[in-house]
Amino acid sequence: MNELKPLGVYIHIPFCRSKCQYCDFYSIGGSRDRRLVDNYLQALTVHFKEAGALATDYIVDTVYFGGGTPSFFGADSLRRIFAELQHRFRVDKEAEITFEANPDSVTESLLKKLRAEGFNRISLGVQSDRDDVLQKLGRPHNYEQACAAVKLARKVGYENISLDLMYGLPNQTAPQWEETLRHVLELQPEHLSCYGLKVEEGTPLWEYKDAANLPSDEVQAEMYLNAVSILEEAGYRQYEISNFAKPGYESRHNLKYWLGDEYIGFGPAAASDFAGKRYTYIADIQNYVRGVLKQDVPILSECDAIPPRERAGEYVMLRLRTTQGISPEEYEKNYLMPFAPLLEAILPLEKRDLFCQTEDGRWVLTPKGFLVSNQIIGLLQEAQEQSEPLAKKR
Repeated sequence: MNELKPLGVYIHIPFCRSKCQYCDFYSIGGSRDRRLVDNYLQALTVHFKEAGALATDYIVDTVYFGGGTPSFFGADSLRRIFAELQHRFRVDKEAEITFEANPDSVTESLLKKLRAEGFNRISLGVQSDRDDVLQKLGRPHNYEQACAAVKLARKVGYENISLDLMYGLPNQTAPQWEETLRHVLELQPEHLSCYGLKVEEGTPLWEYKDAANLPSDEVQAEMYLNAVSILEEAGYRQYEISNFAKPGYESRHNLKYWLGDEYIGFGPAAASDFAGKRYTYIADIQNYVRGVLKQDVPILSECDAIPPRERAGEYVMLRLRTTQGISPEEYEKNYLMPFAPLLEAILPLEKRDLFCQTEDGRWVLTPKGFLVSNQIIGLLQEAQEQSEPLAKKR
């Protein structure tokens, strides 16, 4: 029998209490339409059956319920989805099972039901410790509720809690951001994600961004570097541009994205990288449900087989988001492309303290390098495009 290959599963729950001012993810704000919920659950059930038949030589070692707000969807619906997933896929007994939650929708009953079902990791969207800022962002909770949600999760038995925070918020100063970090560290989470606020076109925040008094790029850079320093001092290892964890608590699911491992997504706007192809479903729940159940409308918005050169570019792009960085040996062995053109671009950046080389020869971005990672990755990909594949050995 062949060894089973690891697989991550992402399940999009596109329902939430309300849309935040900055959110550009596909979600539906407002009350849950019971008929739509039932139809969506049915569509996921059918989709699991179809996809599971194609994954018989895989074992699911991470499951991630994202959104939207999965906790707003309710424990019974989430349990039903997970039970069906277990019925159609082989799920590892030691799998990491994560669900996202907003503090306002966390109850002891929800936490107990999901914990009993096997959910073992919770990601809470805290964002800030300042209630006035949370209100401006359109967040449906206050900081007291966030603290209460963490304490409740501990009480129920969750030993892997991740908190999301944002910096670069309206009227926020660097000292205020440091104060937020220190307050949140008192909650002793195992994992922290710290994201800079992005103002995306099409969101309510975009319409009044010029009057929002957002911190300058220079101040945001200061906030980021301060976070790296404060969290390192507190025992959190940075393992990706925006993610920090106590030893052993890195997000196993999200690492699949950054390390180029296989994952399969379900739901509107969900993406997959599975069996050599990358594909994304349409960002429309009605047509997703209809396409899965009736098969009379296409549910894919894109689907591509990824050629080796493009995979090589992704290796550079994704691995440089992590503190594992890139390895000349891995690169040349796996993609049959020369590393020398990349090294030529890297060495001047090393002199500017944007790159460093580890003891085992890997090239990793420094915290300063992470701040300009998009530009650096672009430079390396340009060098890559101009290089020729290594001659195949006879």
